[in-house]
Amino acid sequence: MFRSLLFLLSLLTFLQLAAQEKGQGSLKGTVHTAKGEGLPNATITLNQNTGTMTDSTGRFLLSNLPAGRREIVISSVGYATRVITVSIHEGKASTIHITLEPQGFLNEVVITAGRKVENIKEVPSSVTILQARQIREQAAINPNITSILGNTVPGLGTFTNKATNSGQTLRGRSVLALIDGIPQSTPLMNGSRDLRTIDPAIIERVEVIKGATSIYGNGSGGGIINMITKKPESGKAISGETQLSTDGNLTHGSSTMGYRVSQTLHGTIKKFSYVVSGVYQETGALKDADGNVIAQPDGLSETRLYNIFGKLNYQINENQQITASYNFFSSRQYAGFINMAGVYGQLPAVGVWGDDPGEAAGTPHNHNFYLNYRASKLPANSSLEVMVYDHRFQSLNRYVEKANTWYGPGQTYIQSEKRGARANLNTPWKWKAVSGDITYGLDVLKDMTNQVLTDGRVYVPDMNMKNFAPFAQVKIDIRNFVIKGGIRYENASIKVKDYNTIATGPNGEGSIAVKGGNLNYNATMFNAGVRYTKYAFFNPFVSFSQAFGLSELGRVLRTAKENTLDQITTDPVITNNYEAGFSSQVGPFSFTAAYFISTSKLGANFVEENGVFVTQREPEKVYGYELVAEASIMKNLRAGASLSYVEGKAEKKDGTKVYMNGERIMPLKATGFITYSPVTALQLQLSTVHTGSRNRFAPRANGVYGLSEGPVKPVTYFNFNAGYRINSSFNLALGIENLFNQSYYPPRSQYRVQDLEYVQGNGARYNLSLGFKF
Repeated sequence: MFRSLLFLLSLLTFLQLAAQEKGQGSLKGTVHTAKGEGLPNATITLNQNTGTMTDSTGRFLLSNLPAGRREIVISSVGYATRVITVSIHEGKASTIHITLEPQGFLNEVVITAGRKVENIKEVPSSVTILQARQIREQAAINPNITSILGNTVPGLGTFTNKATNSGQTLRGRSVLALIDGIPQSTPLMNGSRDLRTIDPAIIERVEVIKGATSIYGNGSGGGIINMITKKPESGKAISGETQLSTDGNLTHGSSTMGYRVSQTLHGTIKKFSYVVSGVYQETGALKDADGNVIAQPDGLSETRLYNIFGKLNYQINENQQITASYNFFSSRQYAGFINMAGVYGQLPAVGVWGDDPGEAAGTPHNHNFYLNYRASKLPANSSLEVMVYDHRFQSLNRYVEKANTWYGPGQTYIQSEKRGARANLNTPWKWKAVSGDITYGLDVLKDMTNQVLTDGRVYVPDMNMKNFAPFAQVKIDIRNFVIKGGIRYENASIKVKDYNTIATGPNGEGSIAVKGGNLNYNATMFNAGVRYTKYAFFNPFVSFSQAFGLSELGRVLRTAKENTLDQITTDPVITNNYEAGFSSQVGPFSFTAAYFISTSKLGANFVEENGVFVTQREPEKVYGYELVAEASIMKNLRAGASLSYVEGKAEKKDGTKVYMNGERIMPLKATGFITYSPVTALQLQLSTVHTGSRNRFAPRANGVYGLSEGPVKPVTYFNFNAGYRINSSFNLALGIENLFNQSYYPPRSQYRVQDLEYVQGNGARYNLSLGFKF
C-alpha cells in the first residue's frame, strides 16, 4: 500500500514535470497599518508552503514565482488577516502595498478544521490559533511547547513542569497531537509525550480545534492540536536567524544555569525553496521558590534537547508543487539530582545529589518524514492534496526499583511506528444563489505499537493496526448561513499474536497466557454545524460532531485476566460533542464564548484500584464553557483574558454518578495579559495564569485519598517578557517565569496524592536571548 502510493505520487510529479511550464517573476511590496506605518514581522504566505516575513520597515520580497494569478495571505498578530489575488508577470517584479486593519477575529485563517484554507467564520466550532509572534513571546518565558500551550489555550490543562503532558487533557478528553497533519499521539498505548515532540523554534503557528471531530481519526475525542512547521521563505538564495540564550533561577542560581542555541536557514533557488533548522538546549537544575531542587521523575530538570528540521519545496508550475519535510526530536533527562520523597500535604519532594539508575528517561527519538503533493485548477476547478508519511517514536519511562504491576526493578519504553497516507480533494460548486464546496478523501494508516522493558520483558505485546477511513465534508453557503455536514467511516483491524502477561512474582508467578487474534472495529462518524455570518458583532454557531478512539488498548491487554483475546473488553470510545457559541467583533474589541457537552456511552476513565490505575468502561458526560476577550485599547496597548471551566462525571452500573479524577478534569483556568510598546522597537508583556480549586472526593476507608483524587487549592503566578529590536539584524528578548517568585504546588502535584510527586512549581526563572537575522 505505502509503495503503491509513493509510485502514484511519483507518476503525478513526472507527468507535471513533462508539462509545459510558465516563466517566473517576483512580487515585492510593503505591509503597513491604517496610519501608514510599516508593519514588521507580518507573514506573507503563498500556497500554504512558501512565504516570507516583512522586515523592520514592513517591506518584503518573494522571488522565483511562476507567472500567473496567485493567491497570497497576509497576517500579523493584532491585525485582521487578508487574502488577495495578484498577477505575477514573467521576467518582471510586481509591486503591491497592503494595509492591515486592527485585529478582526473572524478574518483569521485556519487550515486544520476542514483540511483546507478557510476563515474562522466558516468553522462552526471553537478554534484557538497561536501565531508565530505569540509563540515567540511565550517561548521567551519558557521554550517548552507544553508550557506555551498550557498558558494560552483555553480548555487545555496547565503546564505540569514535566517532560510528559499527563493531565493536559483538552476539555477533559484526549487530544490528537499533529505535526503538519501527521499524528504524533499513540492512542493504542499512550506515553503522554505526544505534545512535546517538536521545539517551538520550528513551529510557524498552532491551530487548536476544540471538541470531538470526525474529519480526523483515532484519538481526537477532546480535539486536535496541529503544530504547523515553518515554511520556506522566498526572496534570497540564503538568509536566516541565529539565536543564543541562557536561563537559570533568579534567586537561587547555583547549578541552575542552562543554555540554548538555534539556527535557521532559508531561501529560494529558482523553483526550489527551503528551510533548515537546528536546536540544541541544555537545562540546568530546576528549583522552586524556596531554593529546593525539583528532581521529579520524568521532569524537565537537567535535560538535553535536540531538534533537526528541514523542508524542501519544489514549485512544478503555477498549479502544482511538491514538498518534502523531515523532523527529528530528542529530549532526555541526565540527572545529577535524584528525587527524595516529600510528605503529601506537608513537605515537598526535593532533589538531592545521587545517581539515577537505568537509562536517561525521556524521548530518545521522534522521527517525522512526509512527502506532500498539491495540485489546483483540476477539472471542475478541484484541488488535490496527497501526503505520505512515516512516523517513528520512542518514549522511555523512568527506572523503578519496584512496581505494582511486575516483579522486580525495571524500566519500560513505548515504541510506535506509523506509516500512512492522506489524500483529499476539494471541489467547489454553485447552484443559483447557493454555493459551497465538498472535501472528500481517504486516510490510510498502519500502526505498530508495543511496550517493553529494557531488560527484554514484554509488558504490552505488538499491536499491529491497519486503519482505512474514507470521509466527505460538505459546506453550503446560503444567504448569511454557513452549513457544514460530514461523514467518516472508520474500519480498523488490530492483530495481536499469542502473548503472556508480565509476571507479578518470581518464576513467572501471576503471568497469564493469552491466545491472540484479530480485533475488528467499524464505526460511522457524523458531524453537522451551522454558523450565521451576517453580523461581525454577533456571529453564532451550533454544532454536533463525533470522534472514534481506541483508547489505551495496551493497558487492557497488559492487565488481561482472560485467556483469549475475544474475551477481553476492548470496545472503542465513541464521543459525541454538542457545542453552541458565538464570536463578536466590535471595533478593536473581540469576544468569543462557547458552551459544550461531551458524552460517550462507553468511556475509558482511569480509576485507582490497589495502587494502580485500571480502565473503567462506563458512560461519561463532560461539560463546560470557555470565554475569551481581547482589546486593542490604544495603538501601543493591548490586553486580553480567558476563562475556561470543565467538569465531568461517570455513571456506575448501579446508576450512581461519580466525578472524574484530576487526570481527566482540570480545575477552572483563567489567563490574562497586557502588552505595551512604549516605542516601536520595544514590547513589554505581563501575563498571568490562575487555576481554581477543585475538591470532589472524600478520603477512602484507609483515610487516604485515591490516586489523582486529592483536593486542589487555587494557584496564581505571573510571567513577564520583553523584546527589543536593536536594529534590522539584532534583537534581544528577556523572559521571567513566576515573576514574583511565588511558592506554589501545581494542580497535578496536589491531586496526584503521591509523596514522590508532591513537588512545587518553578521559582522565578530568567531566559535571556540574543537573536541575529541576516
